[in-house]
Amino acid sequence: MPVIKLPEIASVIRSKNSGPYELTLDIIFKDQKSFEAACRSQIVNQSTIAKLYGIQEDEVIGIVEFSPAYAIKATIIRPYPSGALGETDVYGAQQHAPLLDLELEMD
Repeated sequence: MPVIKLPEIASVIRSKNSGPYELTLDIIFKDQKSFEAACRSQIVNQSTIAKLYGIQEDEVIGIVEFSPAYAIKATIIRPYPSGALGETDVYGAQQHAPLLDLELEMD
């Protein structure tokens, strides 16, 4: 089975605020086949997100597979509240980069 990087099968990989204390990571897949392959592989899970973002697994507060949009959403606790001293991304829009190197097997 070929191994491919997430950006090859996702049309959108983004991050954004989910309130001042949480950050949401969205992956929207190009098609149903890609979405289902990602769901089967469980590539987006608490352990993977925690490792990618250098946080504890209990700081990954939710992962949702939303089939009508071919999307997977993960929500994590922000290391710094939005706008706090030392925080560098008020809108949370520049936090998706660690997801770009994820790989999965396509069948």
